[in-house]
Amino acid sequence: MKRKLVGLAAVATASALVLAGCSAAPGGAPSTDGKGKTVTLWLVGGDTPDTLRTYLKDEFKKETGATLNIQQQDWSDIVTKLTTSLPDANNTPDVTEMGNTQSPTFTNVGAFLDISDMYKELGGSHLLKSFVDAGKAGGKNYTLPYYFGSRYAFYRKDVWSAAGVTVPTTLDEFNQDVATIAQKNPKAIKDFSGFYLGGQDWRDGISWIFANGGDIATEKGGKWTATLESDKSLKGLQQLQDLYKNASKAPNDAKDSNQYIYLNDNDVSTNADNSTTKTSLSAATIMAPGWAHWSIGDASTKDGKTVRTWNDNTFGTFVLPGNDGKPAPVFAGGSNIGISAKSKNPGLAKTLLKIIFSKTYQEMLGKNGLGPANDQYVDSLGTDQFAKALIASASNSKLTPAAPGWAAVEAGNVMEEFFSKIRDASDLKALAQEYDAKITPMLNK
Repeated sequence: MKRKLVGLAAVATASALVLAGCSAAPGGAPSTDGKGKTVTLWLVGGDTPDTLRTYLKDEFKKETGATLNIQQQDWSDIVTKLTTSLPDANNTPDVTEMGNTQSPTFTNVGAFLDISDMYKELGGSHLLKSFVDAGKAGGKNYTLPYYFGSRYAFYRKDVWSAAGVTVPTTLDEFNQDVATIAQKNPKAIKDFSGFYLGGQDWRDGISWIFANGGDIATEKGGKWTATLESDKSLKGLQQLQDLYKNASKAPNDAKDSNQYIYLNDNDVSTNADNSTTKTSLSAATIMAPGWAHWSIGDASTKDGKTVRTWNDNTFGTFVLPGNDGKPAPVFAGGSNIGISAKSKNPGLAKTLLKIIFSKTYQEMLGKNGLGPANDQYVDSLGTDQFAKALIASASNSKLTPAAPGWAAVEAGNVMEEFFSKIRDASDLKALAQEYDAKITPMLNK
């Protein structure tokens, strides 16, 4: 999932509320008998374009005679809304999108319908495995991937060239290159970063732990244990501390939000409170999901607004390399989708899933820059550098632990807190042990 969760209290009570009110019983076969009925689909945020929403409504009406009511929810409170709505048959959405890292919490308490009988029909082994695993419980499928958006590097070609460095082929080379760029600072810019990595940006920073064979947590015998203090995780943390100290001038409280503005020569971004922040070039490299490229480029004015046009002479992309030269394991952004166990129209909801996982709709996702859930249709992303980087970075992507309590970890900003302390930590192992002790009980709630 590419946005942070909020509402710790809601997540903490999710198990009690959802488990008390939901049952993941099978919902029968897909139905096309929907005359006079309405099925509700929750989509979160604005990533699904209007053209795709219109297609779903029209195709669903054609297939079933029913009306599809699409309601857009906000990422900021989707956990709270799912917690209160899923157990209530009168207010639950029939089908809902959710962040891939939110899926385990609700899946493990029976909030979604068992759709194992449709798994092969909807794509089976061609569906993105890490997302499928996030929607499984007890060997059964409850949610499946909707779209993905893996992270890769965006960089200023002119700055890299002026510093005398080239695109890296290993993670060690990347670490050295961005530190060199920061040291040389070819354009003599104040607070310049060779690699802009926010102190709380764990969704990008976690790649260094993954690339060294470490992990956030592991599961054995049904019990999850945080593993930030393992030798392999610590190696990644040491590399991160070096990057924070020698390559990045990003503040310790900076998160994974709008990093692209630091690559542009001049930019104005809108903050959550509708205030604006003016920035200029202050970083040579960032990590971001593929859709960031729409916001990177040369500035021009259209209808009174600043628009960006990508310039291949100035900007470039590459997949973050691992220690072995292959793509590093990066955190995959994106969403899962599932049917509420309390849906009054499970058969019609299953028909909606068939439309969503159809070749036509999967290719529509790709043509709009969203990674299709089914790998048979990734060609629809195109052949430009962004499509190639997205596909390559996703080939070795990872998700957060599929633990029942993971959403509480995210909602409590525990990872943000941990990462913000890496730069200034005098004892990384002690810091990791402190947060392992904090995270482990949360994972198993």
